[in-house]
Amino acid sequence: MVLTATKLTRPALHLLAALPLLWLAVSWVNLLFIDQTSLALSAEPVAFSQNFTGLWAFRLLLLSLAATPARVWLGWRQPLLYRRMLGLWAFAYALVHFLLYWLLDLQLAFGALAADIAKRPFILLGMVGFLALLPLAATSTRAAIKRLGGRPWQALHRAVYLAGIAVAVHFILRVKGFQWEPWIYAAILVLLLLSRVKFLQPRRRAL
Repeated sequence: MVLTATKLTRPALHLLAALPLLWLAVSWVNLLFIDQTSLALSAEPVAFSQNFTGLWAFRLLLLSLAATPARVWLGWRQPLLYRRMLGLWAFAYALVHFLLYWLLDLQLAFGALAADIAKRPFILLGMVGFLALLPLAATSTRAAIKRLGGRPWQALHRAVYLAGIAVAVHFILRVKGFQWEPWIYAAILVLLLLSRVKFLQPRRRAL
């Protein structure tokens, strides 16, 4: 039953995770080649696209982090089957987010990237989050897990916590003025991280 559900659910989740990126691509094609007056991407399509992909990267990262609390607090084991997949999609959106910034804002200049990182703290934190996700994405295959071994692989993948914290602060510093949205996402992250603390977890009765 679980296997059948997984076969059906995994493609559906892949599709759902890809839909925002597909919508963004279609919107750009429409703006560039069909309707140059379209405001689907707002009056600043580059900034909108960067914010859009960054936000979806954070959302998917939070969903991947929610798998363990769902098991601990609700007894739902099914989300654990999709944790790595959601994490890879989070990295995919983060990669597009970074490339849009590096290509469209900095024209792929390494010097400008280094200067921006040194000058702007939110860029530094964004890069920390992105680089923390990079080795996780690179070692998310079954072959990598077997090659590294279970314990070293788990230790490496705890860097996802660093990525989440860096991205949350990046989001807070990125917005202008006080806005509730980044703080709400940060609060969700804090709750997901606190749910991993042993003494805060529900006690299980011995049978």
